[in-house]
Amino acid sequence: YRDYGTHDHTVKIGWISALLAEKINLPSSFVTEIRFAAPLHDIGKVGIPDSILLKPGRFEPHEFEVMKQHSVIGAKMLEGAERFPVINAGRIIALQHHEKWDGTGYPSGLSGEDIHLYARIVTVADVFDALSSKRCYKESIELEKVLDIMKQDAGVHFDPLLIELFLNNLNEFLKIKEKYKDEEFVTCSIVTPEDG
Repeated sequence: YRDYGTHDHTVKIGWISALLAEKINLPSSFVTEIRFAAPLHDIGKVGIPDSILLKPGRFEPHEFEVMKQHSVIGAKMLEGAERFPVINAGRIIALQHHEKWDGTGYPSGLSGEDIHLYARIVTVADVFDALSSKRCYKESIELEKVLDIMKQDAGVHFDPLLIELFLNNLNEFLKIKEKYKDEEFVTCSIVTPEDG
């Protein structure tokens, strides 16, 4: 209700994450969990003020510090549900999806395999879709440039094995992106229930 692009983005993240989990030959239970948990990655954004969440253009440093709190807020929202595998996976993903392979991410500066596999997978899906999709605050980046960025960031931002699998199966991921195309949205604004 607060961001036009979020629905399409979260649907794609679920399917892309599930497909990437399949490519690693993970058990079907893991694939199912990540398919339904990945869309929870940004749930903590409900705790971010609209003046920041819906700001067109780049964040000022102090605004970015506030925005970074969405990972912690999301994890807190999903706390205490350890007996529900999808909710628990969503908590882990919400907390860790901005961690980076080299330890320069947030909120905890985790690195390498200290970052849960759920989050490492969702990070690839999230960044791919975020870069290649238009948002009210940015234009989409052409596919070749997106892929160059992701290749360069293998071993820095991303788990290098996951990037290799992603790139080797790119056509399958592009089919998901095409199937769940973003709706056009022009301006950043609050969406209310009355807007439909």
